[in-house]
Amino acid sequence: MPNSFIHVPHPHIHARKVAGPPKTEDVMPRDSAANRFNTFLALKITKGVGTMWCAYAFAALALISLPDAVHAGRSALVSWIAQTFLQLVLLSIIIVGQKVDGAASDKRAIETYNDAEAVLHEAMQIQEHLAAQDRVLDELIGELRRAKPA
Repeated sequence: MPNSFIHVPHPHIHARKVAGPPKTEDVMPRDSAANRFNTFLALKITKGVGTMWCAYAFAALALISLPDAVHAGRSALVSWIAQTFLQLVLLSIIIVGQKVDGAASDKRAIETYNDAEAVLHEAMQIQEHLAAQDRVLDELIGELRRAKPA
């Protein structure tokens, strides 16, 4: 009895090996020059604003108007804290945190991809092992049939 199982790898396996894990630049718009420029500019501004040095500069800039807010009274001071200091300074700090979280997420995604590759490799090895066992069993069945008295 010949082996009736024929392994057919899923087409996604080869495509995934060729493409590798997805990267940020893979999702960048490429459809028009305007979209490419807008994305480029947004990334440059985000990289610049998303630094602690920018947060320090924004804090210094906001502190310039603090004396005026203090002299104007409680309402102006609350307004300065909420509208000037928090929005201006926290913007950069949040972007820095998002960049750190994004980098960690990218690392986890690549590790997950590599884990999936390892599991796929192991599954392929199991399939090869089972095919080898099928060949041995086919040989043994053939020998038993030949040795069986008529």
